[in-house]
Amino acid sequence: VSFIEYDMSGTTQRPTAATSQNSSRSDLPGLDQRPDGLVVIYDGHCAFCRKQVQRLHAFDGGGQLAFVSLHDPIVPQRYPQLSHDELMKQLYVVDQQGNAYGGAAAFRLLSRRLPRLWFLAPLMHIPFSLPLWQWCYRAIATRRYRLQADCDDGTCQLHQRK
Repeated sequence: VSFIEYDMSGTTQRPTAATSQNSSRSDLPGLDQRPDGLVVIYDGHCAFCRKQVQRLHAFDGGGQLAFVSLHDPIVPQRYPQLSHDELMKQLYVVDQQGNAYGGAAAFRLLSRRLPRLWFLAPLMHIPFSLPLWQWCYRAIATRRYRLQADCDDGTCQLHQRK
């Protein structure tokens, strides 16, 4: 399995083999650097997703998150309960007990765990609001390849045809 890596400027580098030590971006802490952290599983082939994960990493001042692309071979080995199709639909956060939170539920969890996101917690936790947040999340997630203007590796166009 291989994927395209990007440097900080967003330029394409050579395809490389995915490993658990590399989360598809060398500047994101992976499973090796944060073995006790919450694991964020995202679409490492999606430019929009990579940009959002970079922002999420910036909010992680306490170093609680480990990042791994769903395309990394370690993902199906370590998280067999999550299918490739499920992972392609939404970002997942897996806690140390193995509980997986997808989409809006993942952001709801992160709004409680990351101090820099606490301002979102009251809004994200309005009783009975999770279905609304999940609908909003899915509306963006299904259009994510169209939302990224600087997708230059052809991946976005491939997924837009679906």
